[in-house]
Amino acid sequence: MDKFKVLVVDDELDFLETIVKRLKARKIEVTGVESGFKALDAVMAQDVDVVILDVKMPGMDGIETLREMKKKKPLVEVIMLTGHASVESGIQGMQLGAFDYVMKPVALDELLEKMRQAYERKLINQGKV
Repeated sequence: MDKFKVLVVDDELDFLETIVKRLKARKIEVTGVESGFKALDAVMAQDVDVVILDVKMPGMDGIETLREMKKKKPLVEVIMLTGHASVESGIQGMQLGAFDYVMKPVALDELLEKMRQAYERKLINQGKV
């Protein structure tokens, strides 16, 4: 599989730094930001394939970030991530075009598999597969 670019968005800095470090150790090109506003800037400034997006964040939450992101970059695949899951936010995220929804703490192998699946869907949607 081609290398793909990942953006991780989470306001919990320890979690963000840990995930970014672990993905880089797996040779994945990854950037981390701590807010929805920075996530939108990052998606517009660079070519991102998959976004790991926390649902609960101050300011612009994950649902609003997803909504805005899909308006600007409809082909970007988004995996919603939360430690404060609710069925409602999961359903809402999926209705807005999220690829999937996972709970913290998430096993790295599970997250990697979701990321690969999301990237494959992006390639299919772009007609590259």
